[in-house]
Amino acid sequence: MITSAPVGDWTWEVTAHDDEIRPTRAVQTAAAVWNELAERNLAVPDGKVRVLARSGDKLRDVRVDESGLLLGSDPLAPQSDLAQAVARAEMLDGDFVLTIRIECPGRWLEPGFEYRAEKLFVIHVEVWDGKLLVVTLETYSDAWLTMDTRDREQPELHAANAPRLTAALEGISALLGSSPTPGDENRHAAPSATGFRDLRSEGPAYADSWGTFEGLNRASLLSARVPQSECEYESEYESITEHPVRYVSIQRDGRTLGFVWASVGDAAAGYVPRTAAGDETFDVGAKWLLRLREAHSQGLSPFAAMDWLSQRPSDPELGFIVEDTPQNAESLDALEELSGRY
Repeated sequence: MITSAPVGDWTWEVTAHDDEIRPTRAVQTAAAVWNELAERNLAVPDGKVRVLARSGDKLRDVRVDESGLLLGSDPLAPQSDLAQAVARAEMLDGDFVLTIRIECPGRWLEPGFEYRAEKLFVIHVEVWDGKLLVVTLETYSDAWLTMDTRDREQPELHAANAPRLTAALEGISALLGSSPTPGDENRHAAPSATGFRDLRSEGPAYADSWGTFEGLNRASLLSARVPQSECEYESEYESITEHPVRYVSIQRDGRTLGFVWASVGDAAAGYVPRTAAGDETFDVGAKWLLRLREAHSQGLSPFAAMDWLSQRPSDPELGFIVEDTPQNAESLDALEELSGRY
């Protein structure tokens, strides 16, 4: 399963005793960590970078903030957007905190198949006072676990993916000259220095952590992008249902971003984000929810709303509905399982 919050994380600290750690070195370090993932086919090109510099004594004072920068094969190639952002950070003087964040598309393996997630890993590199460099690696997949985040054992998946993660952690440790500090056990898993602890004997902290928490977290990410209605409870379809649902896929640029659904038994409809599509699924999903709000304000039933949506003029920002005829899912949970698994 792919999650919208980290399944686990690892941190390394590097202290400079002589030279000051400047922004260029921070970006080079982040790119080198990315290369360790890429060597194991855990990261693929098209990573997106954010460069953020804030005053050391007042972190709300943002001095440089550039996001959506492409991490190319030569990250600091002259005149690239990333190189120009780093150059602006290099011009800063005084005490400042620098953060480099890379969202890493990557691939995980299943028997006979290979799947891509747009945010399989995230790399954070922070520099404090020019002397302390902190590297954090987060993963947003449970492919490395002996049990997935819905409490199902997955020996073949674990065997195919966990050794690659272990090798990447070893490579990053060799690069940085220190061992990682695993993050604390969380709702999904328990990180270790070599990957994750095997929780099959003691059990995870929460039963079906994905089903318990992921829906709530995804709903929060969507609602944060949707303007509040003046008459919120009168202009929305119900967001949950115990009945089977019918759904259509939303695609843009050849990728499925999510699913618009309607209940077959009550007045519920909504949008389920495909988590493997990354943050883009939430940006697009918010726009489809606004269209559903408009359909509801016209008094349309959920099924009529789906027909109405399919007849609306195309919008490149929203993507388009793929199917001429909606597909069936036995429950909203089954559709959410599909949206989070691949």
